[in-house]
Amino acid sequence: MATRVIPVDPFDLVVFGGTGDLARRKILPALYRRFCAGQIPKEANIIGAARTDFDEAGYRAFVRDAITELVPAVLCAGDAIAAFCNRVHYIKLDAREDDGWETLAQIINPDRIRAFYFSVRPELFADLAERLYRHGMASGETRIVVEKPFGHDLASACELNATLAHHFDETQIYRIDHYLGKETVQNLMAIRFANMLFEPLWNSQYVDHIQITVAETVGIAGRAEYYDRAGAMRDMMQNHMMQLLCLIAMEPPAKFEPGAVRDEKLKVIRALDDVAPEDIVRGQYDASSDKLGYLDDVGNANSTTESFIALKTGISNWRWAGTPFYLRTGKRLKARTSEIAVVFKDAPHSIFGADAGRHANILTIVLQPNEGIELGVTIKEPGPGGMRLIDVPLDMSFAETLGPEAELVPDAYERLIMDVIRGNQTLFMRGDEVEAAWRWTDPIIAQWQEKGEKPLRYESGSPGPEDALGLMYRDGRHWREIRE
Repeated sequence: MATRVIPVDPFDLVVFGGTGDLARRKILPALYRRFCAGQIPKEANIIGAARTDFDEAGYRAFVRDAITELVPAVLCAGDAIAAFCNRVHYIKLDAREDDGWETLAQIINPDRIRAFYFSVRPELFADLAERLYRHGMASGETRIVVEKPFGHDLASACELNATLAHHFDETQIYRIDHYLGKETVQNLMAIRFANMLFEPLWNSQYVDHIQITVAETVGIAGRAEYYDRAGAMRDMMQNHMMQLLCLIAMEPPAKFEPGAVRDEKLKVIRALDDVAPEDIVRGQYDASSDKLGYLDDVGNANSTTESFIALKTGISNWRWAGTPFYLRTGKRLKARTSEIAVVFKDAPHSIFGADAGRHANILTIVLQPNEGIELGVTIKEPGPGGMRLIDVPLDMSFAETLGPEAELVPDAYERLIMDVIRGNQTLFMRGDEVEAAWRWTDPIIAQWQEKGEKPLRYESGSPGPEDALGLMYRDGRHWREIRE
């Protein structure tokens, strides 16, 4: 299956933090894959900018090594990497020092699209914005890409929004959440809004509840300083999980365009119910036989930061009134998986009797590691002996459907970076959307900070704290198994 490539206009893309981990693992490989797809024009320039003491040849070697390690070998044959690296340049500069900025301003072409990717610590966002403005690179076809975390709370998010707005228009600011670029997230909107099959059932009359799970097997080693200040609530729930909740719950937008989509997402956030203390469970992972526990990973025996969180909330509008939404995310869990499960209600009356059992249809959108969509339907178990009902999946996984070509499907960063170049903000967060998410999140965090309660301990490799299971058991429901 060949992916249709939509050409883009010539552009200059500057990656601040161009020698960092995100640039090496995600941004540079994504750009290379788009180059191999024929989407990056020959006039384009990709400029790494960082404090690392590289010359241009040294940076190109850095880029070459990243591509060789992280891009499928089928895309690395021949002269492709060398041709890509010819478009790559490097400038040594510091966000808080003057050296290098005039050189950058001279290299950037003022008559073409200019994108600046802030792949740096959040505390440098304001400095970068200020220097871009001061050196005349903030006007015209300029776009800035801002990574999460966007603020630490509502006050800091508002302050950062105001700072960026002082130098850039909202139409120039791209607050990126890579979850929104995943192919299955795009398919979620197609399933909802391009099929008559589901949308009439997408409401509290037919949906029993919705579960959103983002489970990771890794701990926080390597991110200890940041993570111990953030925790699962700030690191995942306020942004990634919130965005998935918005897409699953929002009303159909009038058009698939930035303003309409983001307006509907904002309405969902503003309609979210407050979370009661008894409807939230926080946890910290313990040590295992071969890995340190959370407290050792952060080097703080008194840390009260959560590495796991599960909560129940609702949406107070006509579509979802009375339908619970259960969200959970955590580190060092049983398996690495991200999924959204829409659990439909049982049939109102079973004609087959108690022995046949009761079964619910479940639509599962799997975001990682094996992207795909599964619909569970109820059928008769084959064979004699009466009517016994079983659940079977109607399954569409990209790996099975596309075969070897599955690894060539554009990843989230490829899609989102190209959207920046095109000027399409549909899959990026708007300023008021970010602030609304923090407005909902801050009181939840304040609850446990006031109580001073420590998170519950949970075993590494488990589904999380036992109390999280009880969050659903008391409602007569259960979490789906965390499995690959």
